[in-house]
Amino acid sequence: MGTVPSWAAPEGTPRIGWTRPGGSPADLGVQPPLDPRPGSPAQAFRARRLAAEGPRRPQWRPVAGRITSDNLTEPEAAERAGLIDELSYRVELELSDDPSTPTFLSTTRVGFSCRRAGAETFLNLTVGAPGRLREVLVDGQLSAAAVEGYDGVRIPLAGLPEGPVTVDVVADCSYGRVGVGLHRVVDPADQQVYLYTHFEPFDAHKVFACFDQPDLKGAFTVAVRAPVAWEVCGNGRVLGRDDHGDGSRTWRFNATPPLPTYLMAVAAGDFRVVESDHKGVRLGLYARRSLAPQLEEQAGELFEITSQGLDFFAEEFGLDHQFDEYNQLFVPEFNMGAMENPGCVTFNEMYIFRSRATELQRARRAEVIVHEMAHVCGFGDVATMRWWGDLWLNETFATYMSNKAMVTATAYTNAWVDFANTMKSAAARQDQLPSTHPISTPCADTNEVRQNFDGITYQKGAAVLKQLVAWVGDAAFTAGVRDYFRRYRWGNASLREFLACIETASGRDLGPWAAEWLRTAGMNTLHPEIEVREGRIESLTIVQTAAPAHPTLRSHHVRVGLYRLEQGRLVRFRQVDTEVCGERTSVGELRGEPLADLTLVNDDDLTFAKLRFDPTSMRTLLQDLGGLEDPLARSLCWAALWDMTRDAELPTRDFVEAVLRHARVETEVTVLERLLSQAVAAIDQFGDPANRGAARARVAVASWERLVAAEPGGDVQLTWARAHIATTDAGADLERLERLLDGAESVPGLAIDNDLRWMIVGRLACLGRDAELRIEAQLATDDTDFGRRRAAACRAAQPDPDAKRAAFDLVVKGTELPLQMQHALMGGFGVGPFAVGGLVQWGEQQTALLRPYVARWIEQVPRFWARRSSEEAESFTEFLYPRQLVEPATLAAADRALAAIRGSADLSESTQRSASRPIVEGRDGTERAMRARACDTAAAGR
Repeated sequence: MGTVPSWAAPEGTPRIGWTRPGGSPADLGVQPPLDPRPGSPAQAFRARRLAAEGPRRPQWRPVAGRITSDNLTEPEAAERAGLIDELSYRVELELSDDPSTPTFLSTTRVGFSCRRAGAETFLNLTVGAPGRLREVLVDGQLSAAAVEGYDGVRIPLAGLPEGPVTVDVVADCSYGRVGVGLHRVVDPADQQVYLYTHFEPFDAHKVFACFDQPDLKGAFTVAVRAPVAWEVCGNGRVLGRDDHGDGSRTWRFNATPPLPTYLMAVAAGDFRVVESDHKGVRLGLYARRSLAPQLEEQAGELFEITSQGLDFFAEEFGLDHQFDEYNQLFVPEFNMGAMENPGCVTFNEMYIFRSRATELQRARRAEVIVHEMAHVCGFGDVATMRWWGDLWLNETFATYMSNKAMVTATAYTNAWVDFANTMKSAAARQDQLPSTHPISTPCADTNEVRQNFDGITYQKGAAVLKQLVAWVGDAAFTAGVRDYFRRYRWGNASLREFLACIETASGRDLGPWAAEWLRTAGMNTLHPEIEVREGRIESLTIVQTAAPAHPTLRSHHVRVGLYRLEQGRLVRFRQVDTEVCGERTSVGELRGEPLADLTLVNDDDLTFAKLRFDPTSMRTLLQDLGGLEDPLARSLCWAALWDMTRDAELPTRDFVEAVLRHARVETEVTVLERLLSQAVAAIDQFGDPANRGAARARVAVASWERLVAAEPGGDVQLTWARAHIATTDAGADLERLERLLDGAESVPGLAIDNDLRWMIVGRLACLGRDAELRIEAQLATDDTDFGRRRAAACRAAQPDPDAKRAAFDLVVKGTELPLQMQHALMGGFGVGPFAVGGLVQWGEQQTALLRPYVARWIEQVPRFWARRSSEEAESFTEFLYPRQLVEPATLAAADRALAAIRGSADLSESTQRSASRPIVEGRDGTERAMRARACDTAAAGR
């Protein structure tokens, strides 16, 4: 998804690019740069500027007809990679703690070797407004052609000599507010300013001039001038700190090994830093000052996971830690979960818990820590994919390796249990959308790659890797991975080169496997067909099917497990390995075995496929699934039942009944949280609307009974409490919520902490129960940016036309709102202010309030993609898609929105594709919900 600078005309209209004639830089209207250190490019620029005389240089002039689309195509990247070699960067940034300052000074020296005399290429740079590119020097000479030819996103370099070239670029770049580039946050708790970079996949050039593509790796030498009271973190260790006597200081960082541009990182601000050491590697934890108590309290567990992970990956990859330090920074308003910048790993602040966290929340945090570590220690940071079409070489492996590390090296030994239901369900959902794609997929440009950070690249890829490991063996796979890092350390590689390493180690030809699993989309369904004679299996055949749109039948290495009921427990009594090939696979080893109460065709979860059951197994699951002792097998079965509900094969009421029957004995919190989330989602999205109120009331009553009966202060109690809050709609239950919030009633062991208080306030706001008074009272106790976003979401969630109008208008008109505040407003506007497992509840009265905004959403979608950042545009399109209105009119609205995108002269073809994808996915979700509701409605008369 491409971005158009706010100062440029929208794509597709008569273009306004930017050029400027020659002259002095003195008319730029910006103060001279600070002087970080003698001899630096920044100091040299200052000297030239102070000595400049003669005509003053004017601002750029707009030139009609020039397209300034900030995008990079694969052919352009390949051409540039063929020209550039021996690359290095020297980057100097000058940062301010004044939140009103719109820009920072960026000075970059790019050194490289050019392979062809007379060649032409370009540097990427986005400065955000005309007049901010100060100067460009090529081999020490001012280049008027480079400055005049700059179109807002590319600096042209023409007539390059063969051999070494040095390009110096001085520019004023913009601070960001949508989480990319150099993002700036002001903490309302103490008014401190915090800055951090986020560049993946194509945003490094918002901070410094560069060849912004993954296969042009270079060593980075970085210096940052910033207020003396700040802490500054980068990719390398600090070599020195130079005070300037004016309240500022320059931090000089050690040069890095060769890195792609998207991994260069800087973070700065009044961070609280907690330090430790592991086998000679400095470990640092950073959080803003207002989160210092929570950081200090949780530092022990964070350091423990970090040390365990470093030891695991050193052994697994055959490499000692390759970078100076291992610093982890928990930063505000972060768009993602985390980012693997070596030496400066950034995390979403949600992983510093402000209220009580369950074991599942801590396990998820541990998984994110070791996921990023898998990148830093190997996949991505040490060996990098050549182009974004092989993004899976980064994310698939990090996802698989993080779960393996959790099980092998940490206390969270049930990581594959959570993976089987939560992560694989996300992958299955993504793989059944019209927008699904192969794991290894061609990627035309950087617009396209932004939308491939999805359930295919992460979760499906990891599940497929489990299949590969099961096939070639863990030892051979590990040997191949070690060989891969030996060969491509500090370089780039592709799918073919990785597979060659695994083939050498295993002795297997992986060509057919890669063709089936990596280069095709869609998922198969595996179903046991059982013939019985006198209570014993006469034959057991695994039947494989595929969706017509993706008809590939794959090879699967699976285990088939047979389970029988013994005094209410489902116990496995036989398991066999088999290779599933083609449409029908006979499992002869099971002939003569007693007919099982449950036959599970993907026991131990070795493959990625939908699972279905024979009639006997289906009856057993609905009646006795809670007695299945193996948590992984139990999680697999629940995932299959959820998938059947989504596919309109199992009525929602039957799924919810099974959850209420068996969740009361569920001991795995990871499974329990997921089940309750799915039950509520099934009722709201997939259930018969006429049964909705009664079904939610049943969950509310059951969850209250279970939280009262649960061990006081335990994770199970907290999980049931969250479910109760989410499903309380009226009557005595609602009044009890108010008493719990006000302190007039309590439950032994259940602390109504900050998070639970906001959940209750949110539920009451959704129902219009004294909302504004309660929101103000809670905000008074939590006047932080967290609290302000939650308050905004609660206000937007009220069943009130004025509240809806105010929230929608703020998003549409709030061009200066941080992206995370926009998310809060849109979340509250559309689906309520809080979530259980990512799924949110709303009253039936909300649909009538939301229906008038469908037309406004259609009108605004093309405008957002033309005039706002890609992050804002994608969020607006996806968040405000009218998914709450499960009706044919919503399908028609989606079609109108798609037509508006296709008909917009302001959008390029690439941007139209990016804008259409979330609508196509939302439309598919509406059709799915309509089918599931019809299935559940039909079951009402049984």
